[in-house]
Amino acid sequence: MSRPRPLDIILHAASRRLDVVFDNGDRFELPCEYLRVNSPSAEVQGHGPGQKVLVHGKREVGITALEPTGHYGVLIRFDDGHASGIFGWDTLYDLGRAYETSWPAYLAELDARGLSR
Repeated sequence: MSRPRPLDIILHAASRRLDVVFDNGDRFELPCEYLRVNSPSAEVQGHGPGQKVLVHGKREVGITALEPTGHYGVLIRFDDGHASGIFGWDTLYDLGRAYETSWPAYLAELDARGLSR
């Protein structure tokens, strides 16, 4: 069985949110901050297991551009200059499905380390 593919991607610049609708009916409203701190780039994820960086201070980050990359994803350009992560459709889908648990965990980790959004 194939993974869900996006039917529509809508950037809401004013509210700093990206809406993604998939062909299986799932729809996710993903804050730009959530996408930025979970970028699939090596800068955020590291080069191997356990190397993910805790990105902070991105509460007000926005998206300046969405650039389709082949048939498999989109390059998201953020207004803080970050533009090295290609968000594959699987990555966007997985981030959407995980939002309800991973966002509170991220906020808790920031708090535990004394960092701010």
